[in-house]
Amino acid sequence: MTEKLVVIGAGMASGRMLENLFELAPDAFDVTLFNAEPRGNYNRIMLSPVLSGEKSYDEIVTHDAAWYEAHGVTCRFGERVESIDRERRVVVAPGGEEVPYDKLVLGTGSSAFIIPCPGHDLPGVVAFRDLEDTTAMLEASSGQGARAVVIGGGLLGLEAAAALRLRGMEVTVLHLAGHLMERQLDESAGYLLQKDLERRGISVLTNASTKAIQGEGKVEKVVLEDGTVLGADIVVMAVGIRPAVAVAAEAGLEMGRAVKVDAQMRTSDPSIFAVGECVEFNGQLFGLVAPLYDQAKVLAQTLIGGEDAFVPKELSTKLKVTGCDLFSAGDFAEGEGREDIIFRDPARGIYKRLVIEDDKLVGAVMYGDTADSNWFFGLIKEGTEVDEMRDTLIFGPAFQGGASVDPMAAVAALPADAEICGCNGVCKGQIVAAIEGGATSLGDIKASTKASASCGTCTGLVEQVLAVTLGDDFKIPAAQNICNCTDLSHEDVRRLIKSSELKSQPAVWQELGWKTPNGCHVCRPAINFYLLADWPLEYRDDPQSRFVNERNHANIQKDGTYSVMPRMWGGMTDAKELRAIADAAEKYDAAVKVTGGQRIDLLGVKKEDLPAIWYDLNQAGMVSGHAYSKGLRTVKTCVGSDWCRFGTQDSTGLGIKLEKKLWGSWTPHKVKLAVSGCPRNCAEATCKDVGIICVDSGYQIGVGGAAGMDVKETERLHDARTEEEAIEWSTAFIQLYRENAKYLDRPYKWVAKVGLDWVKAVLADDAERAALNERFEISQSVYRKDPWAQHATPEKAQGFQPVADLTLEAAE
Repeated sequence: MTEKLVVIGAGMASGRMLENLFELAPDAFDVTLFNAEPRGNYNRIMLSPVLSGEKSYDEIVTHDAAWYEAHGVTCRFGERVESIDRERRVVVAPGGEEVPYDKLVLGTGSSAFIIPCPGHDLPGVVAFRDLEDTTAMLEASSGQGARAVVIGGGLLGLEAAAALRLRGMEVTVLHLAGHLMERQLDESAGYLLQKDLERRGISVLTNASTKAIQGEGKVEKVVLEDGTVLGADIVVMAVGIRPAVAVAAEAGLEMGRAVKVDAQMRTSDPSIFAVGECVEFNGQLFGLVAPLYDQAKVLAQTLIGGEDAFVPKELSTKLKVTGCDLFSAGDFAEGEGREDIIFRDPARGIYKRLVIEDDKLVGAVMYGDTADSNWFFGLIKEGTEVDEMRDTLIFGPAFQGGASVDPMAAVAALPADAEICGCNGVCKGQIVAAIEGGATSLGDIKASTKASASCGTCTGLVEQVLAVTLGDDFKIPAAQNICNCTDLSHEDVRRLIKSSELKSQPAVWQELGWKTPNGCHVCRPAINFYLLADWPLEYRDDPQSRFVNERNHANIQKDGTYSVMPRMWGGMTDAKELRAIADAAEKYDAAVKVTGGQRIDLLGVKKEDLPAIWYDLNQAGMVSGHAYSKGLRTVKTCVGSDWCRFGTQDSTGLGIKLEKKLWGSWTPHKVKLAVSGCPRNCAEATCKDVGIICVDSGYQIGVGGAAGMDVKETERLHDARTEEEAIEWSTAFIQLYRENAKYLDRPYKWVAKVGLDWVKAVLADDAERAALNERFEISQSVYRKDPWAQHATPEKAQGFQPVADLTLEAAE
């Protein structure tokens, strides 16, 4: 006979329990599912990408209406259960309706802890737990210059902060402890994380205690105990969670800090079970998804009379903030008898720390390079003795035995019970079994095992298991799709725009089968660049497909003002230009900063003043420095043979000629050049996208350097005998980069992909090099123009006013 199963809470834990239950015994229960939220199960750990705009809500829905209907689930969404009558075995729904059960599952999850400071209940104070919170943050981020204060520098708070920053908000993170994520990271890793976040424009205040939240009718500011006042349009509380157990406590179930359960997920009432964040097992609470899914699996077996037991496992942490690669696992606290192995690479921002006790790895913290994290995590969980590999342990599995080996060998050597997907508790053996059962793609593995279906950080490892198991029958994807609007990669789109002669955005959307009407914020800037690079005479640049800095021809600052940077050819200026800069600084109350690129930056200019300051600088003969663009930024020079006793050539003159030839050009990413007058390299040419070193015999041209988050020396492209030859080769290289690179790839990344040998071979062909120069000049006939002069007119200036006439152009 079919039993009545009532489930309270449609979260990820109860949702996984239902999946397992329907797989084991699809017809055993008549299921009624209550949920306080007006919706079913969705992947809450992917709310951060929804907030940042990388995903939509529909993309993170785990169980839609069709799924519930197919499994015969009676959905009572938007209804909070008021009470449980254990004696009569009924739950009381809103309005007093009684719903009987034979077995009851509590999946009530947790609620956010809100600091009980004055003002905590003002409109604009939100948690980050559900879709409503996410929607509130999205609405707050829509205003220009909007400010967010995130209280809590743990995993959830930092994900919220990064997402809001991507939305354009001015974000400040307040954290009570001395460094971020203190439960998962040590001080060194916390420091690197804070540096990374600050580099992204997120302000971080540690040792910060909130005194009050203030505002008239809504949030306006946050006051700290030390007197600091922070303006805020929204305050996000991410300081912790508490199990949501009120209905269980009122029903008289045995309680600790949450609902107490045994290893079969059974409460003190044999007909009531619990799963997820509302559970306490052996004094332990659970907030990460991996143990919740283990509980769900055990509970499904318990409900049908099977045998299984929940055993908590060692957990690891990875941060899902784009570009912040960090990992921690085990116990890394200092203690007697413990030994640390530490590796640091300051230039690359890499930090690794291993903690060893009794010849076993007991803790690991990694920042900047987490490629081997699964291997180290396996050593911790299995209690492997590491004495014999002590000297090379920090370098990972590829170096055990004293030499580097094929990275695939490390995956092949993993045992069957090695965990691959921490979110879903999927081991290598399960993936191999799925492959042997017919799975041949990442999608098949996701569908059959759930590996890589949650946060996605294990995707590369899953693909490696596929490659090792299937051999030549599986190829690890070389390129990802541009965005969710298309299945095509950047490389596919570039090729098709050329071969199919697509010369407009509507042509791309239509002919290449875009899934959205006109693209999104991810693909539109890329498509706009590809079209203008390939069809400069036919395609008209679309300002609405550009980032805000490029639309406004100035760099927006954290307070909503802009910086204005005129071009100084080759780093040279004169008294007239300096007077004009000084006059503009006084007139528009701008701060003055000398930059590392041999230019002068005027900071703090209001948006409505931009056309006027451009006009004033134009009158002195100065043009835009394009400091905001994906294009030529600067050509840095030393004084060369004009003044320096070591100078071998006129480096300043060559730099000016290069800059006047290249300025105004759009490129996949920013491009910086330098010309040094001798090998002493005072212009730092060996870390630029294109760097030229002058020598007695001519000019040594290097390409593919970097001096930002990555530091890389240039590689020698060509030795030129004359200035004209140096300019010809440099221009041809930049045009080749414009025509072939992926949007937002710097030259050094592009060269690494295609190979310097290929670049050299193309440019060594005299005819091809001449053709590249010709195509560059055709493009420059359109774009070698000063955008300041074009916008410093009464008609264009109107669009920069605080109250613009939105009928003149589409609102964003």
